[in-house]
Amino acid sequence: MAPRKNFRNQAKKEVKPAAVVNKNGVKMETAASGGGGGAGGFSGTKIFTWFMVLALLGVWSSVAVVWFDLVDYDNVIERAKEFRYNFSEVLQGKLSAYDADGDGDFDVEDAKVLLGLKERPVSVVLRETKEESAVKEPDAVPTPDNEDDVDGAQNTDVESEIQAAVPLPPISDDFIPDDSRDEATHPYEGENDAIDTKGELVEKAQPQQTEEESEQYNDQSGSQETQEAEAESVPEPEADVEPEVESVPELEAESVPELKENAEVQPKDKLKEKAKKKKPKLLNKFEKTIKTEIDAAEKLRKKGKVEEAVRAFETLVLQYPQSPRCRYGKALAEDDLAEKMLSNDMLQKAIGTYKEASELPNATPDLIKATLKKRAERQQFLGRMRGALVTLEKLVQIFPEDVALKNDLGVAHLLIGDNKSAKRVYEEVLAIAPSDGFAKVHYGFILKSENKIAESIPFLRDGLESGDPGTDDGRFYFHLGDALQRMGDDSAYKWYEIGHQRGHFASVWQRSLYNVDGLKAQPWWTPKDTGYMDLVKTLERNWRTIRDEALSVMDKTTGLFVPEEENLREKGEWGQFTLWQQGKKAGESCRSVPKTCGLLERYPEATGCKRGQIKFSVMQSGTHVWPHTGPTNCRLRMHLGLVVPKTGCKIRCTNDTRAWEEGKVLIFDDSFEHEVWQDADSYRLIFIVDVWHPELTQYQRQTLSPI
Repeated sequence: MAPRKNFRNQAKKEVKPAAVVNKNGVKMETAASGGGGGAGGFSGTKIFTWFMVLALLGVWSSVAVVWFDLVDYDNVIERAKEFRYNFSEVLQGKLSAYDADGDGDFDVEDAKVLLGLKERPVSVVLRETKEESAVKEPDAVPTPDNEDDVDGAQNTDVESEIQAAVPLPPISDDFIPDDSRDEATHPYEGENDAIDTKGELVEKAQPQQTEEESEQYNDQSGSQETQEAEAESVPEPEADVEPEVESVPELEAESVPELKENAEVQPKDKLKEKAKKKKPKLLNKFEKTIKTEIDAAEKLRKKGKVEEAVRAFETLVLQYPQSPRCRYGKALAEDDLAEKMLSNDMLQKAIGTYKEASELPNATPDLIKATLKKRAERQQFLGRMRGALVTLEKLVQIFPEDVALKNDLGVAHLLIGDNKSAKRVYEEVLAIAPSDGFAKVHYGFILKSENKIAESIPFLRDGLESGDPGTDDGRFYFHLGDALQRMGDDSAYKWYEIGHQRGHFASVWQRSLYNVDGLKAQPWWTPKDTGYMDLVKTLERNWRTIRDEALSVMDKTTGLFVPEEENLREKGEWGQFTLWQQGKKAGESCRSVPKTCGLLERYPEATGCKRGQIKFSVMQSGTHVWPHTGPTNCRLRMHLGLVVPKTGCKIRCTNDTRAWEEGKVLIFDDSFEHEVWQDADSYRLIFIVDVWHPELTQYQRQTLSPI
């Protein structure tokens, strides 16, 4: 062996040293000074005798070691270091492997432990036991049982001691192939902007799902329009100007429900959670033999060299056409390139490659799951909700016991407005996982959309209190509070307060979910505040013309006024006749009231407001509209009084209640809580005109998504 050769070479070169005295006071000599050895060596007749002497010396030396502590520890240390030095190519000179007492060095105490003369410290034993239970050393030849280590290269402390024996490719230390980030995350969890509860300033035009696909899931109790999922979120605004209103009923600290800390995990906890997450096994048996090539291509992708990564994976796919991992890597690289190029065509190509990877033979279950989840996520991004639904249905068929996949499938049904199917999915989830918070909040959401207010409350509340991932969403606080308000329960404001504290609402009063940060926030506005003085004057000067045209289309036989369908009424009748919706003109409606539409054509702050409406609103006697908030802080709402009874009609915004006047414009920010009563003897007719918030830039007005 090499060590013996090195020791022998060293002995030949050594000059006879002087005797040394060890720490125990025993005079000793090195092997080179051992006597009796002439050049001739041992004779044949003395071999047996010397053998017996040496054996006896060995026995007595052991006795001396045990009973008299006669050990040259310095010599042991030096020999150990020498041994380690000679194996430096294999073990890289790391003496910490001999650190038996855990003090970070190899010293006399370590030698005692190694020779069995001293027990190892309990703390060291416990620490290593814990490490061994959490980390399994990979074998020199990868096997399916140790795939986590082979695929992920995650046990770095162990690898540092064995990688010379099993050479690894020259990849930097910060590169971890096939890490958990590659696995598609839950569409509501992987990123903060995956589900938009705060609104956004969209800087890149994204494909939009249809109104039919999203209207039920994205509908708020207080919104008048469909709310669409958006591509990039902007943080919830902290209003520059707080409304000068009295506070909501004072909340006692102990009365605010305690939530688990999932949504507010500290950074260290997040790191621990990430470390504990089981690494997906993406390589099959064959792919472990080409891991070096896969890692090299993956390194290019993770360093942002996406064009090179695509080419590298394309080469691998040509070489190994039956490798699911190579195909999956190609899809990921194409996905990254699509994002870099802002190319839907490239993204569609990636979606196709994900499908190919999932259908190849010998794909590991983890790779199939990661690939199809990523495919569904990207289909949803392109607005292909039904395609995503099909992909998720396939996932659930393959992995029927995976509750998280069932939850994703329920969301997919909601995104196309199929509440009935979503409800069935969540009932199945709760049957097998009755404490699943994600399923509870969504099931409560569905119940509330069915106007089962009382039944929805325990599901929404329990789901939020669970703190499970995906539950800390502004819409669930919104709907729980709204349900409690409708049941006359003042604890609604406690939940609004929690939603505000967690950043979902600008304040307890201002609870819109689709917002732009930094806009002036106040419940009531004057025409001068808005800067839209010309529009206000035009409305007020022509209010009779507008009124007469409205009255001409109010005949019930024409069917032009349609009932409010957003479940905002406690009682009564409320009809609306829309002229503009999401910045688009309703041509047929405007032909019925041409003068009114003609007056508005020259005011793009109103007709171009993609987050608002222009409409007539008629409310019959005995109507009450629940307290509610609009969906966005990006608009202001003008009410022009057309037919207003003398008494009995009023509107409250925050805690300030006002009344309409014929021919006058009231302006308020409907992202603040407001409520309406119509207790007069006859109908009330007003003209509603939404306008862009005056502080929005022209660019923002052009790029904000419609609501």
